[in-house]
Amino acid sequence: MQSSIAAIKTSEKLNVLVFGAGAIGTYFGGSLILAGHNIVFVEQPKMVTELRERGLRLDLTVDERRNTKEVFVIESRSFVIEPSLEDALRFGPFDVALFALKSFDTAAALEGMKPFADKLPPILCLSNGVENEQSIAQTLGADKVIYGTVTTAIGRRGAGDIVLEKLRGVGVAAGNPLSEKLVSALDGAFLKSRLYPEPLGMKWSKMLTNLIANPSSAILNMTAAQVFSNKKLYKLEIEMLSECLAVMAAQKLQVTDLPGVPVKALALATKLPLWLSKPFLARAAGSGRGAKMPSFHIDLYSGRGQSEVEYLHGAVVRAGREFNISTPVNEMLTDTLLALTNKEIPLEEYANQPEKLLSKVKGQKSA
Repeated sequence: MQSSIAAIKTSEKLNVLVFGAGAIGTYFGGSLILAGHNIVFVEQPKMVTELRERGLRLDLTVDERRNTKEVFVIESRSFVIEPSLEDALRFGPFDVALFALKSFDTAAALEGMKPFADKLPPILCLSNGVENEQSIAQTLGADKVIYGTVTTAIGRRGAGDIVLEKLRGVGVAAGNPLSEKLVSALDGAFLKSRLYPEPLGMKWSKMLTNLIANPSSAILNMTAAQVFSNKKLYKLEIEMLSECLAVMAAQKLQVTDLPGVPVKALALATKLPLWLSKPFLARAAGSGRGAKMPSFHIDLYSGRGQSEVEYLHGAVVRAGREFNISTPVNEMLTDTLLALTNKEIPLEEYANQPEKLLSKVKGQKSA
């Protein structure tokens, strides 16, 4: 069964610019369309043609609040999608923009935005990592960025075709004049939004959850469950998380719970005996990603030649150097996965060879 809607436009609704119609862009943009807001997507030309022809498809049936088992099909007349920012800005002015690109795409995207900085609204950044907002502020101005984070698990079936796998919510940092209005609009679109007073604590807490069994899964070509079933690899995960927590403490950042994710309990688990913490962290590693392999594994085996490890674990290493905190495990995992990504070593180098990776970690620590 499918549910189809036509466009709803009222002056009381937000005019929103969405960068990208990937999993998060489609979920947020589509949900806001269903709530009656005006949405303009910026996407690659090939995607524009496809989505203009068939619209968006959102399977939100897991959200019991919607009280429907039907899939929403949003016809292309209900939104605008353009192949360039210059074209999209013709439909402004905009109240806010949503930015949820991969961290390795941020620099190029910002270069394209720079000539239009005066026409751009504040940008809610939903990307993973802790440095994207700083890059946006440096390029477009500090008043043009709102820190955000997504804990909901969303699967992508195709271009503009998503499935809601696990509903948790979205965090929005307070401090911007738009923050409270934005939280209200996202809540009204069934996105479960929550306001956070400390933006960096929120972003680092989210990154902490992204680190779990992510590079180890990609490097070893193993599932998160397989990683956690190996006692030595599990200990490695604890050491990696502990390094991140030490870097957060050095910055005086508080671990905070996120929508649907008890991050404080996750941090506490790193201080418990391994046998006691393992069941909790294993659940966190599996449930947070829905039915998917960890993102680093997906990117590595897609052959796209890019990885976000440099912007997650690599960010831990950079902050560690700045605050004089040792981060050998994060550094080794970052360097190894980047070498695999850049084809400096073959994919088979560490595949299903935990002892070989653990030996490298030992060498890194003693260096």
